[in-house]
Amino acid sequence: MTAYLLQSIADFPVRLTLFESTARLGGKILTRRFQAIPVSYEAGAAELYDYSPVDDDPLRDLITELGIPTIPMGGSAVIMNHQVLSNLEDVRDQLGPQALRELVAFDRRAKDSMSPREFYESDHADPLHATPDERRFDTVLHTIGAPRTRQLIETLIHSDLATEPAKTSISYGLQNYLMNDSAYMQLYSIEGGIERLPIELARRIEATVLLEHLVTGVGRGNDGRLQVTSVHQQQTRLDDFDFVVVALPNNHLPSIRFQGSRLAAAMKKHHAHYDYPAHYLRISILFNRPFWRGQLSDSYFMLDAFGGCCLYDESLREPGTRHGVLGWLLGGQAALEMSELADAELIERALQSLPDFLSHGRRDFLEGHVHRWIGAVNGMPGGMPHLGIDRRHQPEPVEHPDLFVVGDYLFDSTLNGVLDSAEHVSHWLAALMTGKWGTEA
Repeated sequence: MTAYLLQSIADFPVRLTLFESTARLGGKILTRRFQAIPVSYEAGAAELYDYSPVDDDPLRDLITELGIPTIPMGGSAVIMNHQVLSNLEDVRDQLGPQALRELVAFDRRAKDSMSPREFYESDHADPLHATPDERRFDTVLHTIGAPRTRQLIETLIHSDLATEPAKTSISYGLQNYLMNDSAYMQLYSIEGGIERLPIELARRIEATVLLEHLVTGVGRGNDGRLQVTSVHQQQTRLDDFDFVVVALPNNHLPSIRFQGSRLAAAMKKHHAHYDYPAHYLRISILFNRPFWRGQLSDSYFMLDAFGGCCLYDESLREPGTRHGVLGWLLGGQAALEMSELADAELIERALQSLPDFLSHGRRDFLEGHVHRWIGAVNGMPGGMPHLGIDRRHQPEPVEHPDLFVVGDYLFDSTLNGVLDSAEHVSHWLAALMTGKWGTEA
């Protein structure tokens, strides 16, 4: 994204090199197909957030610019104790009047604490004009008197948090609750798979793309420029650049040796500020038919298994397929602990987690796959406290004003946050290059 945006806004030629440790571009955006039947499913990022009901949505605009068709997503059901809760009447009938009163009161407090406009601007708020609340989200949940209401809310948001309420901030917890209200945001996906986004970006970038090149070090070269050390097929290579952008999940930053005491200390501090690892586990299962459609027809629904997980109807992403695909998205401690289990065991546990009224569907099982994303996202995006946007992206501005970082963890742990981060750095780089060379970089 950074390379694409920089290339788009620079009014002079830019020579770009992308280092990628694997054989593909896209990172946590991963669309795969089953072997038995070539039906696609999302193995990584599950959906895209649409903020256009509130204001401009740069990611939505980018996808439109690239000509990629999208599919709206929606879901209102929470399945608890094998019962479907789709509205307030269901909550009253199945959990009781007190649970309903507590839920309505919590919903009111959440909306009073953050309007859709404040939700939209939360990641860009000026930290100099705000006193951070260092309490964790569990302190808010503990004020809910009805245990079943608390369980309902935790089930609703757990897979989006990807961590536990005691390990994230009040604001991030409330944001993950409010995102279920269409006045705050909506969800959508990409027809044929979200991986179409990085594929289309890569097609349009004029750059040297070095696949299977593992970056191991960044420091100053003999000519004073930044030098990137990488390894490809057990061979080490050194490349010098005028600017370097480190585009990695925060948990991978320690794998790079940043040379020089000042840069090493700054990057260590940067990593520590955002070191709130959160975890995902994706279990995707192909069925002979979408047996759940008679009772559940939304894009996804929440399930009270595994501490609260999201169950996606993946087959809706590929119109016309007659087979069914369910994707379990587990988050937090459950994802971390269960990631140690073998794939076959995880697939079996997913099948056993189906509520009683869908248990007959287990016999339609055809194929399953597991993808682990341990520590790959952030449980407290933006860190605590939030830093100014420039500070987030330039960890060591004194001796290394030519080194930047971008990442979803600097904003909201979403693809929208990736684009916000990339956009900020690409504009910054274009301005620096114009001032330094004027015509070519």
